Amino acid sequence: MSSAESPRHGILDPSDRRILRELQRDGRINNNELAERTGMSSSPCWRRTRRLEETGIIAGYSANLDRRKIGLGVLVYVSVQIDTHGESDAAAFEKAIIDLDEIVTCHSVGGGSDFILLVACRDLDAYADFSMTVLRRLPGIKAMTSNFALKEIKAFTGFTIPD
Repeated sequence: MSSAESPRHGILDPSDRRILRELQRDGRINNNELAERTGMSSSPCWRRTRRLEETGIIAGYSANLDRRKIGLGVLVYVSVQIDTHGESDAAAFEKAIIDLDEIVTCHSVGGGSDFILLVACRDLDAYADFSMTVLRRLPGIKAMTSNFALKEIKAFTGFTIPD
C-alpha cells in the first residue's frame, strides 16, 4: 500500500476522513457503495478501510440502539470521588466497575470528581437499587453525586473527523 493510501502518525488524509464519516453514518455499507459515496474506486477504498481497521482507527462496528425501546428509560451521570488517590485505590475502583452492565461509560476526570459514570437503568427504582446495593459499596468511594438526564438534546452519533 502506498503512503498516500495509509494514515501515518495519526494524520488522516481527505479520503480517510470521507471513509470514516460514511462508516459512522452507516457501518453496514458495502464497499462498492462506500467507494461511490467517497468518490473512490473499489479497490483503493477497500485497502484504505482495511488499513484504518488494522491501525485501530476503526476500533470496531456496532449498532446504535434506542435505549428506551430496549427498556432503559433512565440515564444518570454519576460523579464519584474516591477516598485516597493512590494508584492502587483508583485501580481497585476501575477493576470493580468494568463488568457492571449498568455502567455505560466511565471516565477518570480532573476537577471536583475523580470519575464520571454514565449509568443506564430501566427506571428510577432500578437505579435506586443499583445505586444503594452496588455503586455505594464499590471500593474507595468517598462521595457520589447522581445527576439525572431529564431530556436528551443531542445524542452521540459519532465523532467529528478533524481536518
